[in-house]
This record gives sequence, structure tokens and C-alpha cells, in this order.
Amino acid sequence: MDDLLRIDDTLSEEQRLIRDTVRDFVADRVLPHIGDWFEEAVFPARELAPALGSLGVLGMHLEGYGCAGLDAVSYGVACRELEAGDSGLRSFVSVQGSLAMFPIWKYGSAEQKDEWLPRMAAGDAIGCFGLTEPDHGSDPAGMRTHAKLDPSGDWILNGAKMWITNGSIADVAVVWAQTEDGVRGFVVPTDTPGFTAPEIHKKMSLRASVTSSLYFDDVRLPASAVLPGVRGLKGPLSCLSEARFGILWGVVGAARACLESAVDYSTSRIQFGRPIGGFQLTQEKLAWSYVGLGQSQLTALHLGRLKDAGTLTPRQVSFGKLANVRAALDIARQARSILGGNGITLEYPVIRHMNNLESVLTYEGTQEIHTLVLGEALTGIPAYR
Repeated sequence: MDDLLRIDDTLSEEQRLIRDTVRDFVADRVLPHIGDWFEEAVFPARELAPALGSLGVLGMHLEGYGCAGLDAVSYGVACRELEAGDSGLRSFVSVQGSLAMFPIWKYGSAEQKDEWLPRMAAGDAIGCFGLTEPDHGSDPAGMRTHAKLDPSGDWILNGAKMWITNGSIADVAVVWAQTEDGVRGFVVPTDTPGFTAPEIHKKMSLRASVTSSLYFDDVRLPASAVLPGVRGLKGPLSCLSEARFGILWGVVGAARACLESAVDYSTSRIQFGRPIGGFQLTQEKLAWSYVGLGQSQLTALHLGRLKDAGTLTPRQVSFGKLANVRAALDIARQARSILGGNGITLEYPVIRHMNNLESVLTYEGTQEIHTLVLGEALTGIPAYR
């Protein structure tokens, strides 16, 4: 499918090389199998993680500790190409780099960084991020998970988290909990006694992704487990901004894959003696989908350049996440309608992307929360309650 706006022409040579390298990896290692993984609800993380580490995409936007240290646009381009394969693949990379590695890199001690970051960058260790709880999603300030210091100086962690990507396969969890000193982050090895992470089943979305609950039953942690560099909700919310940036790029890839499938199908599917792409109603769907895709790409690229300039704000990230996910979901639904009955089968990528995007619409901040973020930015009046 032609890039009429020549958006990728504005990328640097290195950024285009990253695009092509990740796209080739997805074509070789993911696309031949992703339909089966989705149907069977499996994700071969232990096989893919070292390969993704060798590819250089795990924590690729971080400096040192075996990370690539690349710019934000390069990271965004990689997320776009990963999610053109599947949202579960991009989610794995986002959680590893932006939600698990980033807080250790940004707020961790030297010992925490040395212990975990090189292994995570290589894909030898898998991380997860524990913030959302069964009763507290959009309002993390109400979290019930708590940690208390006992007389020995150890922390005792109790509580539960839910909807945690990579939870059942993680080697380390970055867990946020209430303490007498406010919300703190803890680096929790998952083999610590009292830690359990059962997988959540019967999902109809993100099936090629591991989603889990986390339970902490008197989990004893040394004083060195706490992230020393941050207190309060600033810690987890800064991680979410990192992850949302990857999402607003990633969904462009899912949308592009759906539109490419619809264009290919519309030019080969014959009805009434002609390709259905020759009918005005089909072309209207394709044209508006292409407009939405182009607008999303331009939004992602602009926000990426703001991030590289050091001026990107959380409100701008909310704009991108809200706008681009909604556009991607609309493109997926239009593509599904163009494919007709074939659009609900896994022979084509559309229904898989469409179902995945229903989750992406919700996680890392629901569309309602991002709408309220923008509403407050416009009026100066918070309307969360």
C-alpha cells in the first residue's frame, strides 16, 4: 500500500533501518504463527524474549546496561512494526521496556539496575508491572496493596493486582503499594515466598499475550527492594506515560495491517462481475480509513519529535493515545465489514487486531480517563468525580 503522504520519507536512515529490521523479524518469526497463537491462547515468551533482546528492542529507549539508547521516534517506529504483527507482541515489549525496566532505570538503586537491567535487555529475564487492582483501575490512589516495615527492617507486602501482562511468566515484578510514607515501588523477584501469579483465561482479546493476577501473601522483602528514587503516584504514572507513548505508535501498525488486508481483499473479491473495490461505498470506507491512518501517523511522529526534544507532556500523550486508538479501532471495524464473512476468520488479521484493540482502548488509561484529561486541559476544571 502506497504511502501517499510520504511520512516515512521524513525518517532518518537509521530509523528506516530499524523499521525494516523489525518488520522483517515480525514477518519471519511472528506472522506465520500468530493466528494459531491467538486461537490457542498462547504466547511463546521464553522463545521470543531472547530473540527480541538480540533484535535490540527491549528497553531500546534507555541508556546503558545493554540497552540500545535510541531516540523516541526509533522506539515508536519499532512499536508500530511490532503491533502490525500483533498487539500482544508490542505489549510484551512495552511492558518489558517501559513498565518494568524504565522504573528500575529511572528510580532504582545501582544494585537494582546492575542486577536486572542487563538481563532484561537481553531477554534473559522477563518483567511485569503491578499497579491495577481488582477494585482500583482508573483510580490508583485508592490501591489496597500495602507494604509495612517490620522490626527486622524488612518490608512485608500484602495485596493483589489484576490484568498484569507477563505476570505468570515474569522473573521480576515492579509492584506499587501503599506505605506509611505514601505510594512506593518495590522490585519483587517472583520466586519470593508468598508471591503467586495465576494466569487469566477465557479472554476474547489479547489472546496471544499472557495476562495474570498477582497475589502477595506476607511477601517478605529486604529494605533494598524499594525503589529509592521516587515516592507517590508520580512513579507509576511516569511509567504509564512511557508505555502510552509506545501504544500511540503501536496502534498505527495494527491499523495499517487491517487497511492493507482490506485493500488487498477489495481488489480480488469479485461480486456482480467486478472487484468490490470498484464500488463507491467500498472506496469511501477505504479512503476515510486511509485519512485516519495518515492522521494517526502524523500525530505519532509529531509526539515522537516532541519527546526527543524533551518537551512532551502527559496531556499530549493522552491526546495521542485517545485519538490513535480510536482511529485504529474504527479502521479495523471498517476493514472487517469490507471482508464480510471472511473478516471474522483468522485467515485474515483483521478480527484479531479488532479484538485486540478493544483491550488497547481500555488499558494504560481508558478512553474516558484520557477524555477527562483533555477536558481539564481545555477548561481548567477537573471532572474525574
